[in-house]
Amino acid sequence: MTTAHTTAPLRDDRQIVLVVAILASFVVGLDGSVVNVGLPAIRQELGGGLVVQQWVVDAYMVTLGSLILVAGSLSDVFGRVRIITWGLVVFGLASIACAVAPSGAFLIVSRALQGVGGALVTPSSLALIVAAFRGAAQAKAIGRWTAWSSAAIIIGPVVGGLIVDGIGWRWIFVLTAVPIAITIPLVLRITGDVQPSERRRVDVVGAVLAVLGVGGVVLGLIEQERLGWGSPLVVSALVIGGVALVLFVPWERRSAAPLVPLGLFRARNFTVGNLATLSIYGALGMVGFVVTLFLQEIWHLPAWLAGLATLPPTVLLLLLSTTVGSFAGRFGPRWFMAAGPAVAAVGSLLMLSAADDSRAYWWSVFPGLVLIGVGIALMVTPLTSAVLGSVPQSEAGVGSAVNNAIARIASLVMVALAGVVLGGAMSTSGFHRAVIVMAVLLLAGSVVSAVGIRNVTRADDVRAPRAE
Repeated sequence: MTTAHTTAPLRDDRQIVLVVAILASFVVGLDGSVVNVGLPAIRQELGGGLVVQQWVVDAYMVTLGSLILVAGSLSDVFGRVRIITWGLVVFGLASIACAVAPSGAFLIVSRALQGVGGALVTPSSLALIVAAFRGAAQAKAIGRWTAWSSAAIIIGPVVGGLIVDGIGWRWIFVLTAVPIAITIPLVLRITGDVQPSERRRVDVVGAVLAVLGVGGVVLGLIEQERLGWGSPLVVSALVIGGVALVLFVPWERRSAAPLVPLGLFRARNFTVGNLATLSIYGALGMVGFVVTLFLQEIWHLPAWLAGLATLPPTVLLLLLSTTVGSFAGRFGPRWFMAAGPAVAAVGSLLMLSAADDSRAYWWSVFPGLVLIGVGIALMVTPLTSAVLGSVPQSEAGVGSAVNNAIARIASLVMVALAGVVLGGAMSTSGFHRAVIVMAVLLLAGSVVSAVGIRNVTRADDVRAPRAE
């Protein structure tokens, strides 16, 4: 295993590290939250129907989800500070391209480039926190990162909705330039980093298999709605994607410098936490996509009001994450991870009472979103702490990347399947089917966490980094 050392200045700079990690994640979160409220306006101007709307979301998620593994390795090889800087620059340039997109295809390609930037930023930001903080301080720092990063999701729907209704959807992509402009100078102030003592190579073959696997499956799932399951494009994409995913694991086993060190999965909490992530974040990805479309396309709410109506989960996450992180640091993550998804599942089922009349919001969608918010707040920080607390510091970048990749891939696959669940177009009955799917996935995540997660003590997991 490659060893690493932490330079002392990184610990000295840890308040700056925390701010940088929050702002870097803020950029990625802001982009994701503002785009959903702009989807109806994008379809109206650029055309393409539900398929284009799905690809505007999933083009970003495909590159983010598949390349985030590569980015985790790059983070551990070249340093987190350098990779974050590269990611912010790429993200900013791609955002400008999105803002001037003349067609749906151009916008989709630009969104894919944004995903490249997001992939570079995401694992490095959290890995910096893991390197700079230890023990209970680390759990609390992750709680603050979760809470304040969520501010992007709070600001995004409301501000994005106002922008869409006021000056047009293109300006929502300009909005991401503000946190980028603030973050890059702060990144350059960090004087230390975590570097491996031996230079490692990047697993290019593994990266190609990951991109082909994720991209092929998502391409097939989305395009089948337009072309049908028997289409040569759909069949080819699904076959190529499936074969690539099947080949990925044996290749990683034999690779001298694997993209995903499979030894990480010997840690119980890492394996179980990622299984829970797969189920829970699949549900949350569908929540963000389906609820926003329902509010605008069935209830005909303006974009800004739809953004405001979807705020309860994020407000609760912001308010509760730091406190939950502190308690999870003291009592362990297991029951927080079990209770959170179960509460969110109840919230999803409450939305079954939503009807065609928007006045139903206050007794259907609103209480449902409140419970989803409470559930997410109970689960997110303990989940992150459980997964990253089970990997050595030298592999925190790739450990964070694996967990983030699983979360993003689960989300994008469920968005890709949204058309199947909805029946090709948004409707009230389709919305009801979607919330049932959400509830089932959330309950599965709850059961996996309750059965599998261990509240780690000093001797429970030899792979966990030492606490100070």
